[in-house]
Amino acid sequence: MTRPLVITDCDEVLMHMVVPFAQWVDEAHGVLFRMEDASFAGALKRKECGTPLEAAEVWPLLDGFFRTEMARQYPIRGAMAAMTAIGAAADIVVLTNVGPAHQAARGAQLSALGLCAPVIGSRGGKGEPVRRLLDERKPSVAVFIDDLAGHHASVAAAAPEVWRLHMVGEPAIAGKIAPAPHAHARIDDWGAAQDWILARLSQNIPAAGSEQV
Repeated sequence: MTRPLVITDCDEVLMHMVVPFAQWVDEAHGVLFRMEDASFAGALKRKECGTPLEAAEVWPLLDGFFRTEMARQYPIRGAMAAMTAIGAAADIVVLTNVGPAHQAARGAQLSALGLCAPVIGSRGGKGEPVRRLLDERKPSVAVFIDDLAGHHASVAAAAPEVWRLHMVGEPAIAGKIAPAPHAHARIDDWGAAQDWILARLSQNIPAAGSEQV
């Protein structure tokens, strides 16, 4: 058997994103970001008139942010120390939906902070990429961390043996997002999350057929 595997998202798990993104769209595009519920797209409104942006306008803004403004991002408190501790017990892969075009920049961003781990810039649901990682690496146990409930549902369907931790590390939006129903736990603090992850790795029991903890 190979080492345990931890597959983690980046934005709002390892790095703050919505706060620097909100500052940038305000300064550069005259757009206000005010997240009132779990809808990211619905939080973007034009400053002049308060009209919500169309869905087709959202990705170009995100793409522009990741293309030129990633230097504005900064680590979630405790995330890098937790990755160091977890990396002593497991392999780490960063699975982030920035897309292939921004994969190298994301890897450089994290490497500069001391996290030298493979980065996969995916798009869409994360179930299939997680399934591929499991089939390639055959870990004895695996943990998946993400802030979006949809990805937990995707991973639960494609790889039910993976432990799933729902984490929203950005305090500005954490209280507006309900716990993901397909996650085994919801923890927004890295101190407690590290303990939970290391416990799953130590037990070395796949999630499927195990009691939720």
